[in-house]
Amino acid sequence: MVFAIDRGGIVGDDGKTHQGTFDLSYLSLIPNIIVAAPKDENELQHMLYTAVKSGKIMAVRYPRSPGLGVKMDTGFKELAIGKSEILRQGNDIAIVAIGSMVAPAMEAAEILALQGIEATVVNARFVKPVDTEMIVDLAIRIKRIVTVEENTLAGGFGSYVNDAIKQADISDVIIRNIGVPDVFIEHGGQAFLRSKYGLDAKELSKKC
Repeated sequence: MVFAIDRGGIVGDDGKTHQGTFDLSYLSLIPNIIVAAPKDENELQHMLYTAVKSGKIMAVRYPRSPGLGVKMDTGFKELAIGKSEILRQGNDIAIVAIGSMVAPAMEAAEILALQGIEATVVNARFVKPVDTEMIVDLAIRIKRIVTVEENTLAGGFGSYVNDAIKQADISDVIIRNIGVPDVFIEHGGQAFLRSKYGLDAKELSKKC
């Protein structure tokens, strides 16, 4: 069974009752479900293909906004379930982003680079199962991890990263979770709301 979830995250002009900022949290509570979010429209087609081929219960969450304009592959490919990908290497900080927050995270990394801070950026792809192997490796090597999600922090992606590090008994790592606070998001343009809640590139670079 595949759940294709449109309007994930902040949807802005759709109105405050339509904000999709809770789905990563409530879906992840369901036993045996796979919860995923692609970084762009090309990865979305592969993720949906993966969901259909998996034969499992999988939720794929994507935003209301237009795609990023990336080149589309002509064929489909299966993604490794529960595995993330490193998009940028750096030794000072690791930014682990999910879904629509990957692109702003990459932009934030470039802003940080101008300040002499080199960031690893990870496209998490999966909230559940989270890529524990990757997260533990980052926690051991880099020691400063920031998670970014366009979802409420309560029970969200960041909490799964925190749990993975705690279960690995790694205590000397600094973790910061960035996402939507425990509020109902008001009506407004997406760019404005992302900036207000610290989810655009400029604000992310400040919080890192």
